[in-house]
Amino acid sequence: MVQQSHPGLTITMPSDREVVTVRDFNAPRDLVYRAFTDPQMIPNWWGPRIYATKVEKMDVRPGGTWRFIQSDAQGNEFAFRGEYREVTPPERVVSTFEFEPMPGHVIVETTVFEETDGKTRVTTTAIFQSKEDRDGMVQSGMEVGARESYERLSEILATMV
Repeated sequence: MVQQSHPGLTITMPSDREVVTVRDFNAPRDLVYRAFTDPQMIPNWWGPRIYATKVEKMDVRPGGTWRFIQSDAQGNEFAFRGEYREVTPPERVVSTFEFEPMPGHVIVETTVFEETDGKTRVTTTAIFQSKEDRDGMVQSGMEVGARESYERLSEILATMV
């Protein structure tokens, strides 16, 4: 098992096809869950700071789909998409994740929201189709994107609590 830890974020790889991220937020579970499921909030925190994120579609229900488009300062765009498989407010969301420029490499992500004493732990388990897919995602900068996204989310939650 490989583990990387950064302030507030822990990333582990418990198997050849898994990446688990854990982050604690100083906010109640309902608010953190809303940040993950409200299309108005996603552009404010999803992805690294150097990209702007637009929510094209976000139908948070089993069978519903989502599509986010990111753009850089030069206007280049790339998109991510998926389908919601399970939605249990405010406890759990299971969805697929696919980077459109690399079709067919679908990840299944399970995100669990656990509240203790007004703080919320978010645990996301990503299951990849192969070890090569997992390693490719890790090498593409997934850790930086996750860390920056969660830092941005933490900043936004601090203004809402």
